[in-house]
Amino acid sequence: MRQGGKGTGGKGAGGKGGVRRGPRPASAGPVGKRPSHDARRSARAAARPRPERDEAAVSTEPTRNPAPHHPVARAAGPRKPAPRKPPVSDMPTRAEIKAETAQVLATGVQQLVVTPDENEMRIDRFLESRFPQLSFSHIQRIVRKGELRVNGKRADSKDRLEAGQTVRIPPLKLEQAAERPRSAKADADTLGFLRSITLYEDDDVIVLNKPAGLAVQGGSGTTRHVDGMLDAMMGKDGQKPRLVHRLDKDTSGCLVIAKSRFAAATLAKTFRSRSARKVYWALVAGVPRVRQGRISTYLAREEAYDGDQRMAVAKHGDDGAMHAVTYYAVVETAAQKLGWLSLKPVTGRTHQLRAHAAHIGHPIIGDPKYFNIANWELPGGIQNKLHLLARRIVLPHPRGKGTIDVSAPLPPHMRQSWNLLGFEDAHYDPIVDAPDE
Repeated sequence: MRQGGKGTGGKGAGGKGGVRRGPRPASAGPVGKRPSHDARRSARAAARPRPERDEAAVSTEPTRNPAPHHPVARAAGPRKPAPRKPPVSDMPTRAEIKAETAQVLATGVQQLVVTPDENEMRIDRFLESRFPQLSFSHIQRIVRKGELRVNGKRADSKDRLEAGQTVRIPPLKLEQAAERPRSAKADADTLGFLRSITLYEDDDVIVLNKPAGLAVQGGSGTTRHVDGMLDAMMGKDGQKPRLVHRLDKDTSGCLVIAKSRFAAATLAKTFRSRSARKVYWALVAGVPRVRQGRISTYLAREEAYDGDQRMAVAKHGDDGAMHAVTYYAVVETAAQKLGWLSLKPVTGRTHQLRAHAAHIGHPIIGDPKYFNIANWELPGGIQNKLHLLARRIVLPHPRGKGTIDVSAPLPPHMRQSWNLLGFEDAHYDPIVDAPDE
């Protein structure tokens, strides 16, 4: 303890050698009486400077854990962080996600990534799968205008996609179709019709005998088509049979349908690798001078004067020109005025056989697009309908179960012509000797 120094009065100012304590606080009580311990502590607290506090910054909320903390013994080792659970209110419902997706499609561009299951799928079929509300004509339009891009580049509807690629989808205005209950009677009638035209069926593949005049897919003003009818064959797993190739609306004959995604992918590779052998029969104007031959041209799409689309022979390097190869053979003739041709397409271009027949000067009878002989008169008794039949299809089974070999009969209007001209459809078909490539 510090001792007080001696003043002028001889002894320390605090009395007999006492402690110098400085001036007595005003609240210390009467002179000569020592303040209590509590009074001294209060005086020191009052004399201590305090920072000013912003009243707006003072929190009036209760503490996070107002209860007294009692430490709990825990095992040694690093402490695992507690899992974070998002608030339930922040998780969007399925309906909200659906509404948001529809809004994105209608107002902005969407980037879609191709999944492994969609590998090697054609672009138009990719869009059909992702957006069932889109019509076939709408899909073709956005692709033709270049609004759809794959990895930033323009693409054709028949181009194949690869897993991991990014597909840019333009703003789409999708009209939500009203949910109408399916009619059991209508489905039964559709199934009955499909069974009546079935040429072959197993667990993976169906081959239909498509009638002339029935469209394969829907389009502008087309409501009845094979693809729509396949809804009646939808399985319990929600999968419906899929188209794996196409026929023109007015062409009859063999149409291959896959009953599962696996079969569809395998059959698509079969057609793409040209492992499927296709034979067509046609009745043409005149008789080719060369009884068996090969037609090799480039074909490109062009706009006709009436606004309809057709394929025209083009030059290599022309915009949209694709190589097309067809083998043909003359089976029978009728007074050099009509010829029965057997055709084997090596490639599968749009309207290939019809365009090639017209190119060699022997257009197919009843073809409204490509019949180009002026003042040619149709023989009596022959109907002015397209005389083109997808006669035979031969392809390996998707599960390696041998070979599928199916032939379609002549449609009624061609049967009538064959009977009138005396053609026998059991005649040997010389096209079987033609190369496959």
